[in-house]
Amino acid sequence: MSPSVAVAAVTFDRPRELAVLLDAINRQTSPVSSICLVDSGTAPAKEVADRHSNVDYVRSEANLGGAGGFSLAILKAVASGADWIWMMDDDAEPGDPECLATLLREAEARGMDAVVPLVAAPGHPDRLSFFFRLDGKVTHDRAEVEKLGFLPDDGHFFNGALIRSDVFFKVGLPDMRLFIRGDEVDFTIRLRKAGIRFGTVTTTAITHPHAFAETQHVFGARWHVIVPETAFKRYYYYRNRGYLIRRHFRVKSFVADVGGYLGYFLRRGDFRGLADWFRAFSTGLRGKGFAPLKDQKF
Repeated sequence: MSPSVAVAAVTFDRPRELAVLLDAINRQTSPVSSICLVDSGTAPAKEVADRHSNVDYVRSEANLGGAGGFSLAILKAVASGADWIWMMDDDAEPGDPECLATLLREAEARGMDAVVPLVAAPGHPDRLSFFFRLDGKVTHDRAEVEKLGFLPDDGHFFNGALIRSDVFFKVGLPDMRLFIRGDEVDFTIRLRKAGIRFGTVTTTAITHPHAFAETQHVFGARWHVIVPETAFKRYYYYRNRGYLIRRHFRVKSFVADVGGYLGYFLRRGDFRGLADWFRAFSTGLRGKGFAPLKDQKF
């Protein structure tokens, strides 16, 4: 008997993208038992969800963020009794109808508890939306990563991640305090600490909007920082970086962030940017700045 799969998906004011995602999921050669969809948007997407009989639609009047939305969707998906949970953001799309089948096959063959596909940039199939670090250097080149085959203990959560249901009982849910940015890093660290076997399947992919402009090199190809494009995203990214360094005692990350951001902002003469980074980063280092968010769009 083939394992059962439930999708845990989140959406926020992207009805067109959501429609594409739901159609693509239900075209998979390996069927899903249910799609647990949490909608925190300002305009409910129930009409889109109702086009598919297997969508379990949950409307949230509070903006839960990516982490909170995924947590609720995961709980619903796990409660359905599925063996595996397949996680999707509303602006993602499986690259082909065999995506889920490939992930399941590789996970079973390799004895993995979680597998993730490559994440390709829409309109740029040869480029990865999120970089891998190979031999100390950052690369977005899909072919360069593909030739390595399966990548154990490495991957970009949460989009497209296929995770055994019992993993969430061992490591918990995404931390909704992180709201956006950093929740996937925290979850990956927890997987490693718990000894969960996971990796990247390079023979299949999903598409998801890229963040090429956010990667800023400081001292050559081996040292870079991430600078999100909006003030809102920058604050939460910097704060959450500080918090994760505190929570997981990440000394190397502390050195890399302090050196990297000092170098980036000072070389540009951007003292306002440096002050904003320090304020948010230090807030996270002190474990502060966590409060309910109202009507924030991300």
